[in-house]
Amino acid sequence: MSKVTQTELVSEETSGFQALAGGTAALAALLFLLATAALFELISITEPVAGVPVVALLGGLLILAGLGVVGFGVVSRLDLTGTDPERSAGLVAGTAFSLVWFITGTLVGAYALGLGLVAGAGFGIIGGGVAFVVTALTREDIGSTIPAGAFALFIGLVFLSGLIGPSWSWTPAVFPSSNAVTFLASLSVPAIVALCALVVAWSAAKAYGGFGARGRHLGAHLLIYLNAASIIAVLFGLVAFVVSKGLPGASRDIAVGPGVGPEVTLVGITFSLPLNWPFVMNGVALMVDVDGVLPAIAGTIWLVIGAVCLAVPLGVGAAVYLSEYAPQGRFTSIVEIVTNGLWSTPSIVFGLFGAAFLIPRFGGTKSLLAGMLTLGFMLLPLVVITSREAMLAVPDEYRDASAALGVSKWQTIRSVVLPAALPGVATGVILGVGRIAGETAPILLTMAGGTFVPGGQTVDVIGGFQFTATPPFVSNEVLLQATSALPYQLYALITAGVGGQQIGNAQQFAWGTALVLLVVVLSFYAVGIATRYYFQRRLKR
Repeated sequence: MSKVTQTELVSEETSGFQALAGGTAALAALLFLLATAALFELISITEPVAGVPVVALLGGLLILAGLGVVGFGVVSRLDLTGTDPERSAGLVAGTAFSLVWFITGTLVGAYALGLGLVAGAGFGIIGGGVAFVVTALTREDIGSTIPAGAFALFIGLVFLSGLIGPSWSWTPAVFPSSNAVTFLASLSVPAIVALCALVVAWSAAKAYGGFGARGRHLGAHLLIYLNAASIIAVLFGLVAFVVSKGLPGASRDIAVGPGVGPEVTLVGITFSLPLNWPFVMNGVALMVDVDGVLPAIAGTIWLVIGAVCLAVPLGVGAAVYLSEYAPQGRFTSIVEIVTNGLWSTPSIVFGLFGAAFLIPRFGGTKSLLAGMLTLGFMLLPLVVITSREAMLAVPDEYRDASAALGVSKWQTIRSVVLPAALPGVATGVILGVGRIAGETAPILLTMAGGTFVPGGQTVDVIGGFQFTATPPFVSNEVLLQATSALPYQLYALITAGVGGQQIGNAQQFAWGTALVLLVVVLSFYAVGIATRYYFQRRLKR
């Protein structure tokens, strides 16, 4: 019977308090995700839901969450539930709430009351000062809940009253008329809701943990989780936005079935593909119904292949020397600084280098080879950095055990160090390929000869090799010719007016090109991740 330390009534009240606090935190997290979706226009704030305006619905949910947070603080302060608050919420929370209420008070005075920015700042100072006093100078349960709940209640009432609605806009008078900035509801409402949701979620999580050290930890963890969720939502939002814009143009006239695709000859056998995807199988020509980006896709793939073939052997070889042979001292420190600096160098600088140094040595014209080498030099620093770090992370016990068996140093590197470091090397290549595959400036300066390849012909690098009896014994005219690539083609389309200036098929073609470029880059990532996973599984065997 010693394990029974409190009555059933108190236990139920404490459990109910935690359930309400957890539900409020979940409501705040939902509001945050909805606000993030609205920022990317995945949710419209102008279309009502079940006959209720979205802004009013958000306002009602904010009022509900604000009342809950205020109630948690009052219940805890009256000792109606089992909590363990500190004497103060802290200076960090006080500073944060004072800043929130200073901005809120300033906007109320300057915009709602029409007092101007200077007089409105006075309201902001009063609001921020009161918020700081309530947060930092009262007990933690009051200081963590009252300012947060009051903020959510205030914003919710503003939304419900219609002061800020779907058609709301505000042009601050502080900006000159020639450079006027207008805040629209489509951006302002989701941003405000997201801020309120973060504040309410933090406060409700602290209440769920009973305030004190446990409450602070839960509040901090929830903020971290919401920020991580927002990052993921932003990534998915960007992808979804590009897909929604590009899919209509990229999916035109797709057909699936026997014999509907173009004819292909392999090993002397000619057959028709069961898929006809004009946008990715055609070039730009007068005789095709749907213009496509196949030459640009081929150019992008060959660019990446050439850059990887240059950077990976040189980068891994340099990393082997720096980590296994070179004495760790001033020389290796200088190399590390230089490689980090090169990786941080803007891509336009590499493009200028390729235009000034490589092009004059390859016939004086833009060429695929110049683009490959330029992107290879961009990829090289990251391969060196990540490969060296991966090799240094291999435990010295592996090397010592190999040496104890009489294995030479090079055999140890080849059979022990490199296999153990391959996942890290693959990570570096993945990150580098993801960057160079979407670069525009180096391609613009070194390789691109036009927006579209005449006739829509793909780059035949392999078939362009010819062997001769005189030095250099092998030549390839294709590598010395300019071609197209997806990033440059998209750049050319954007400069021609993708943002509302194009209409019809032209705009669809531009967004379709963006979608294909995104798919190509993500495909390179997928191949790299699969390679890393393969080597990791082999190491665990």
